[in-house]
Amino acid sequence: MKVILLADVKEKGKKDEIVNVSDGYARNFLFPKKLAVEATPGAMKEIQKKRAAEAAREAERRAEAEAKAKALKGKIINMTVKCGAAGRLYGSITTAEIASELEKQHGIKVDKRKIDLSDPIRTVGDVEVGVWLYSGVTTTMVVHVEPVAAK
Repeated sequence: MKVILLADVKEKGKKDEIVNVSDGYARNFLFPKKLAVEATPGAMKEIQKKRAAEAAREAERRAEAEAKAKALKGKIINMTVKCGAAGRLYGSITTAEIASELEKQHGIKVDKRKIDLSDPIRTVGDVEVGVWLYSGVTTTMVVHVEPVAAK
């Protein structure tokens, strides 16, 4: 019997998949627990509509991420911090600080977890930082760190 799974079923398939199972398994286990419905032509069309709508949402999210990546590409974020004589910072610059400065300076909001910083920035100079926006959509930008002017 062909059924459409309404939830992930171990060793059978994932949600919205059409699978072939025995009649007894479908009637005695899947249907009573509302894990599946019979794969009628109407239900099949409904699944196709769901998949098309999800594909459209996915394309929209990807387009937004690509537009944001284009806006971020080559941006320079200027940060002034206190540092010692050798150009070593007293603290470090983290992804949260980079995200807040990016929003202040360029008006682009990016989650701090999406900024790829292998080590916190601890020295003065330019550092290239990667930003992950969506699956397969990444870009780079430069963080320019300069010392606070002496008074």
